[in-house]
Amino acid sequence: SMAMQAQKMRCAWGRLCLLLSLLLQLPGSQAKCYFQAKAPCEYEGKQFSLGESWLSTNCLLCTCLHPVGVGCCETTQHPIDFPDWCEAHYDSQTCQISVVQKANPSLPCVKSVEHEWGSAGTPEPL
Repeated sequence: SMAMQAQKMRCAWGRLCLLLSLLLQLPGSQAKCYFQAKAPCEYEGKQFSLGESWLSTNCLLCTCLHPVGVGCCETTQHPIDFPDWCEAHYDSQTCQISVVQKANPSLPCVKSVEHEWGSAGTPEPL
């Protein structure tokens, strides 16, 4: 019956939501998650079964949610509050983001005398 099918689907989604919320509880992460319905649990020719995870080349942690699809979450920490004289530098090899000085990207973005955090009219991060 239709109601029975809806009930089954809700159960699957409930499990999926639980799984995604667990994935999202990475400390301090601003991770974005994506869900692909009906996506095959296959990556680079390798088959995965329900609950198995893999790290894709674009730094997404994907989990097989067979038969409903595949859920992927970003593993990279995205820094959100840093001064405007700095920029986030993304390293696709290590899946790491570092915050560096725009004027000299080889230097990390650190608090210094000439650059006060929260200066230039930007409020202090709460």
